[in-house]
Amino acid sequence: MIEIGAIAPEFTLPAHSGKPVSLGDYKGHKNVVLSFHIHSFTGG
Repeated sequence: MIEIGAIAPEFTLPAHSGKPVSLGDYKGHKNVVLSFHIHSFTGG
C-alpha cells in the first residue's frame, strides 16, 4: 500500500482518447493529483 504523500510509482494508462499517457510525462512540468475510484463505472 502506498502511503499518503509518497511518490507514486511510474505507470502508463490509456487516456480517454486511447493514447497512452505516463505519469513521467508530467514530472517536473505539472502537478498531478491521483485519485482512484475502485467501483466507478463498474456497476458494483
